[in-house]
Amino acid sequence: MAISFSNIQPLTSVANHHNNLSFGSENSFPVTFPSQRSSEVGVTSIEVVSRENDALTSRVFEPWREIQKKGSGVYGPSTKVSGENEYELMDCWREIHGEGDWVGLLDPMDSLLRTELVRYGEMAQACYDGFDFDSFSKYCGSCKYPRHLFFKGLEMEAHGYEVTRYLYATSNINLPNFFSNSRWPKVWSKNANWIGYVAISNDEMTKKLGRRDIIISWRGTVTRLEWVHDLMDYLRPISDEKIPCPDINVKVESGFLDLYTDKDPDCRYCQFSAREQILSEVKRLLEMYHKEEVSFSITGHSLGSALAILSAYDIAETGLHIGPSNKARPICVFSFSGPRVGNLRFKERLEGLGVKVLRVVNVNDVVPKAPGIVFNENLPTGWGKFTQGWPWTYYHVGAELALDHKNSPFLKDTNDPTCAHNLEAHLHLLDGSGIMGRGKKIPLSHWKGHSISDKSCDFLKDHYQIPPFWRQDENRGMNQN
Repeated sequence: MAISFSNIQPLTSVANHHNNLSFGSENSFPVTFPSQRSSEVGVTSIEVVSRENDALTSRVFEPWREIQKKGSGVYGPSTKVSGENEYELMDCWREIHGEGDWVGLLDPMDSLLRTELVRYGEMAQACYDGFDFDSFSKYCGSCKYPRHLFFKGLEMEAHGYEVTRYLYATSNINLPNFFSNSRWPKVWSKNANWIGYVAISNDEMTKKLGRRDIIISWRGTVTRLEWVHDLMDYLRPISDEKIPCPDINVKVESGFLDLYTDKDPDCRYCQFSAREQILSEVKRLLEMYHKEEVSFSITGHSLGSALAILSAYDIAETGLHIGPSNKARPICVFSFSGPRVGNLRFKERLEGLGVKVLRVVNVNDVVPKAPGIVFNENLPTGWGKFTQGWPWTYYHVGAELALDHKNSPFLKDTNDPTCAHNLEAHLHLLDGSGIMGRGKKIPLSHWKGHSISDKSCDFLKDHYQIPPFWRQDENRGMNQN
């Protein structure tokens, strides 16, 4: 009997004349994945013209697994849109998307909004479930699944979206605790990490949603909250990185801006910045669906929330969301446990551009309190005006939906910061709330899917007999041959 690591075979990609992308290794088991479009093979040149007439060129390279296994992720209650809710969502999706700033929908929480928040939260959670954290894997730091098998691998096909592009960032910035690297000398990339994806609703889901929905989902952090301490806590003008902005006083946290705009010319996965990858893909999709009504739904957890807000601002400021007859396509950010991103001028500019942001937070979580722990939007009015120009004063954007894990009858009353920050715990709290309103005791009958809360942490009370950290990859990617 021989045991081998199937995921450390050297892979090569070649394009054949049938527009298929074939992946072979040194063994005799090549795997061929059909390409959706011939443009995905080789070099694809896509131009994006911003208000500054900057041209962006994008090249699509994605690391693949030689052998794909069916994902073992378990998700919460079904978020399929069906029956009466289907027609409700078609009729009121703009309100759910923040057209009225969610006035009257948060307390008590509208049931349709709650369903949509859980759905978008699962799209953010997919970034964690699809990410290879295993330092013993040659592909550590990449996605476990090929792009066109992403939702199938995670058993999320019912969500009705197709991934059109993977996003990568260079690790050559001062956020070391955000990145994962393999311990082996021969790896898929020494300087890149997979940080998210762009997806679009398929035809069936588009009919249910009432519009074609473009999702941008950003990966954040699971347990390594040290990245909060890595923040330079220093604001700098967003226009420093050639993001078009008429006001030099619009500033964001320096580390977030670096992660969004830095690139490595010597790395084929991040020779273009995350910003360039996003804008080029958005322009391509808008050209493809220019005759349809399109919305932007951008989501992320933790540090991914900061990237979601930055990319939403960028799309709006660059003007890519402007459709026929100069009509703006709606942009909404569903943020989960996100930090502050910029100063007061950034908040005013973002909201002035029409970007809607709904921030879901656990009041016991430390991450939404940073940066700007001392100088922030909570200062008295007089102090706020005095300190708003300081490089350490940050302001949250958008509307806030505050949750409290101590209201859940299933969760431990723990001081573990990683539990309070856990995304699945946020979705559990969302799923259990909605009818009673804030500060009221929620009956057990309103809670579902509580076992999900121990998926990647130790948060459930012991008497429910759910093992902590129960989600594991089968045999850590090893196969018997």
